[in-house]
Amino acid sequence: MIHKTALIDLKAKLGKNVQVGPYCVIGPNVEIGENTIVQSHVNISCNAKIGKNNKIYPFVSINDPQDLKYNGEPTNLIIGDNNKIREHVTINPGTVGGGGKTIIGNNCLFMISSHIAHDCQVGNNVIIANNVPLGGHAIIEDNVVIGGNSAVQQFTRIGKMAMIGGMTGVLHDVIPYGLSTGNRNSLQGLNLIGLRRAKFENKDILGLSEAYKDIFSTKNINENISKLNGSFQENPLVKNVIDFITKDKKRSICTPFS
Repeated sequence: MIHKTALIDLKAKLGKNVQVGPYCVIGPNVEIGENTIVQSHVNISCNAKIGKNNKIYPFVSINDPQDLKYNGEPTNLIIGDNNKIREHVTINPGTVGGGGKTIIGNNCLFMISSHIAHDCQVGNNVIIANNVPLGGHAIIEDNVVIGGNSAVQQFTRIGKMAMIGGMTGVLHDVIPYGLSTGNRNSLQGLNLIGLRRAKFENKDILGLSEAYKDIFSTKNINENISKLNGSFQENPLVKNVIDFITKDKKRSICTPFS
């Protein structure tokens, strides 16, 4: 159903059973997948491809990047399937300098007044709570939870299944499965509850716990990794953490010493 007050450009592409509520504005370069619901007063004006079965709540704004270097170049936003985008969320497409794409996966929840900036990459099953802004170029991997009123600095990475406590300033990259809190974030341990709920094998969780102690035993993380027992390398959880730490990065790694 399309409400009579909605303004939809004739070039926009709406899939089967898409609903558009009162006073929405949908631009010419927008594609919305089947069964997606766009409630009232939503503005989607950039180049955007939105998947199926999403629910977009009132006063969401999906529009140009808030980057002073942006000068109207054609860039893109890709949103997957089954996401819930709550009231007053803002999402920006990419910029030329950042690869030209903002990408959001599937099954995510963006709570009220959260912000996804230009060139961000957000994985699947991510929960971003109220009033959380992601700075430009941030990378949020699968199954991450970010608590309310936190802020993520531009170019920061948060590894898969990490949990960020409320009101945390995320200035350092957070390892996969990590727990991080603080006005300037530090590493508090591992998300053991999340790992158990995800049904990882106990031996792998225990191995990760032991490797964590060794990796962060001193401030010299790279040296600590080089000294790890070879058996740790066979643990998929440990391997994910090591790969994350040793990958090229813009920010320092969050540690217990941060």
